[in-house]
Amino acid sequence: MGDVREFSPQRPIRVFLLDDHEVVRRGVRDLLDAEPDIEVVGDAGTAERALARGPALGPDVAVLDVRLPDGDGISVCRELRSRLPGLGCLMLTSFDDDEALLDAIMAGAAGYVLKEIKGSDLVAAVRTVAAGRSMLDPATTARLMHSLRGVDTGEAPAADALSGLSPREREILGLIGAGLTNRQIGQRLYLSEKTVKNHISRLLAKLGVERRIQAAVLAAQGPPPAAGDSGPYRL
Repeated sequence: MGDVREFSPQRPIRVFLLDDHEVVRRGVRDLLDAEPDIEVVGDAGTAERALARGPALGPDVAVLDVRLPDGDGISVCRELRSRLPGLGCLMLTSFDDDEALLDAIMAGAAGYVLKEIKGSDLVAAVRTVAAGRSMLDPATTARLMHSLRGVDTGEAPAADALSGLSPREREILGLIGAGLTNRQIGQRLYLSEKTVKNHISRLLAKLGVERRIQAAVLAAQGPPPAAGDSGPYRL
């Protein structure tokens, strides 16, 4: 999210809310709007509505419900951040779900809290994320990575799998691990989004996995890309 940012009543934190329960949206809005340095600029009850309204409002922080009737907040987080790279996403959920948390991390979320959180703690979380800091505990992330890998997955298989990737595929894999969307990867590497999708499909097949998260976990186990892999390529 870049450098630490500062806010004040003159330049409040702009917050966008996404939750399919109107009562929850109203409660969170009232809680946050009561703070002099926070302003709720908009809300939505569906993923479609959030993607239609959110970017134009220019929020600093998006508080997103994980489970929605027409999708999920994690996908909304990924898409919003592809349009607003400086946006901090705070995932709000009723369920303590390790896989959903890891999905959120891979989507670039800066925080993940349960709906039973105290009001004062939610306010503090919004300020933390707005300032460009992560609320994700590295120890928790490591535990999730280990859990997803499984006890039978070791470093050698990961290294063997990664050795079959082309330099371009390893570069894209590294960017997936950094939480970039297909659109952001394309912008970084000067590729079309369709080309990025094709590369990802091939690298997933080579790694023998179905999900981006699983591929990123294998990358975390394996050796870093060789020197020069991040240079320009011809396709």
